[in-house]
Amino acid sequence: MQQLKKIKQILSDNKRLWNAIKVLLKIAFTILLIYLVLQKINFKEIQILFLKSNPVFILLAFLTYFLSQIVSSWRLLSFLKSIGLELKFGFNFRLYLLGMFYNVFLPGGIGGDGYKIYLLRKKFKLPTKRIFLALFFDRLSGLWAIGFIAVVLIIFIPKIDISITWPLAALFLGTLVYFVIIYKFFKDYSRYFWIAHLKAGVVQSLQLVSVIFILLGQNFDGKFSPYLFSFLVSTVAANLPLSVGGLGAREYAMTHASTFFGMDQNLAVFISATFWLLSTIASLAGIWSIYYSKEFERLPSQEKAEEFEKEADQALTVQ
Repeated sequence: MQQLKKIKQILSDNKRLWNAIKVLLKIAFTILLIYLVLQKINFKEIQILFLKSNPVFILLAFLTYFLSQIVSSWRLLSFLKSIGLELKFGFNFRLYLLGMFYNVFLPGGIGGDGYKIYLLRKKFKLPTKRIFLALFFDRLSGLWAIGFIAVVLIIFIPKIDISITWPLAALFLGTLVYFVIIYKFFKDYSRYFWIAHLKAGVVQSLQLVSVIFILLGQNFDGKFSPYLFSFLVSTVAANLPLSVGGLGAREYAMTHASTFFGMDQNLAVFISATFWLLSTIASLAGIWSIYYSKEFERLPSQEKAEEFEKEADQALTVQ
């Protein structure tokens, strides 16, 4: 019995160590990406761009981004309803903001999505897999929307010298296969497929409007489409779980895109840095749910979340 306890303690310590290493690796990778970006831009020029930004357009960019997050939480609600979770919009939005806060400011541990799964399972007694898939398909709908809008933008970018027929055909066939797979193997999640993906299109469109406002804040009168297309590509990079809150990844992608499309490199990095700053400020709204709301408990440790998971699985097995 004593030996078993020792083994459990060693495994627990190793998990804590690995989690700490993952956080340190993320921070190191973020610093590396920022360093590489700084080698390609004029930092003083970026400072000047920040100082001369029109505050009215920056405010509009922030409000548009925040509106995109309201719609994004509404999109998630569609997938949660698919598995029978009839959440009120207000509760779901507050939970969404809390998840944003945890994703940005607490990169270690179970994270914002893990917290949503933990809380919803505890509250509604559903299997983790069903809630996880709802969040997974929600993210997947966002990637689909990015692909859809990117294909549309290709029409306005002569630098991408390919016939629009091929991207359109790939988008159509990809969407068809995507829907058939979900309908055949994950039928519950297809109930609100089209409406959820329409919302995903609105989310990404609003975020592009936010980027346009950032550009207008610089009195930009050039071609918007290369910057918008590059921003969509950088969004995919920022969503990879490699850096802290996507910081550095988006900027790195924008520097390379600016070289390909002949964009102002400083302006491209300014756009991504400003967008990251606005999204970080928006995520601070989640603090209210931590300190002033009685609806949500504090973020559990990974060990506590795993322990609850085992107990909940055993309860479902008994039932």
